[in-house]
Amino acid sequence: MATIYQVSELAGVSLATVSRVINGVTPVSEKTREKVLEAMDKLNYRPNSIAQSLASNKTDTIGYVVPELHGSFFGSMMSGSDKVLRSSGKHMFIAPGHSNEKDEKEAIEILIGRRCDALILHLEAISDDYLIELAKENIPFVVVNRYIEAISEHCISMDNKLGGYLATQALVKQGHNQVAYIAGSLWKADARERLEGHKQALREAGIDFDETLMYEGDFQGHAGEEGIKALFSQGKQFTAVACANDEMASGAINAIREQDLLIPEDISVVGFDNVEYSNYLTPKLTTIHYPMEDIGKMAASWILNKVYGNRTMELTHIVLPKLIERHSVAAPKV
Repeated sequence: MATIYQVSELAGVSLATVSRVINGVTPVSEKTREKVLEAMDKLNYRPNSIAQSLASNKTDTIGYVVPELHGSFFGSMMSGSDKVLRSSGKHMFIAPGHSNEKDEKEAIEILIGRRCDALILHLEAISDDYLIELAKENIPFVVVNRYIEAISEHCISMDNKLGGYLATQALVKQGHNQVAYIAGSLWKADARERLEGHKQALREAGIDFDETLMYEGDFQGHAGEEGIKALFSQGKQFTAVACANDEMASGAINAIREQDLLIPEDISVVGFDNVEYSNYLTPKLTTIHYPMEDIGKMAASWILNKVYGNRTMELTHIVLPKLIERHSVAAPKV
């Protein structure tokens, strides 16, 4: 394995010059830089990343905590971050938090211990107070899909209440006044906010919120199916259902079809997130677009701005949802 000394000899420059080219902390002439890079290429020399990080006090790595490693939602978000970070020569270390406090804290500690320059955190169980204290330790981090007023400058989120409002408003505008709702896990802030938006849309339309027409799921497809079956078994009457995400909407569609009912002729369905497969369901799903990739890109831009001094990128802390109208919503039968 080639050494930095051999690179120095082949390029005809000092060890210090080779080090400056590798670490990029002080400028060298383009001619000298090309000589060093050519020598490195001929010798197949690979710089020691540990030594580089000691010299620059940066590891060029970003720690990323997400609830799970599967699913199109988290994949789109991480992909957005990766595109921005890789374009600036930075790389991600990813750790799952599994939506429980112990694993989320452990993931954060591991990534800090790996000397990551900053953290991107999608957390569901850790308290606001923990994150407020973490900010006091001067550890650079950005929280995605969550808003904490005390550290709002560290947060990038979507207006979930507005999203819930737009979803139900789309049904109400078609003339539905018997609207069921399948919520996500209500211990999660985004699920509560989407439900609040649903209630607001009903309230503005002069429709009372009926607690018995709501089913609390867990953002998984089976919960949508179970929710519809539970409502049918209780003899509930409804002409439309709003679901807190597309996975539960797909489960709801299956359960509705099992009752030999048509969508949207008998029951309209609206989802939330606009994951890729929502456009390939039958019928294509009307849903709320959650710009997951854009949020991932914005989180990465925040890191480049705050940690690496790239001030050319504009930062937006709250992004807005929008309704995507497809074929799963229609006016109720007269």
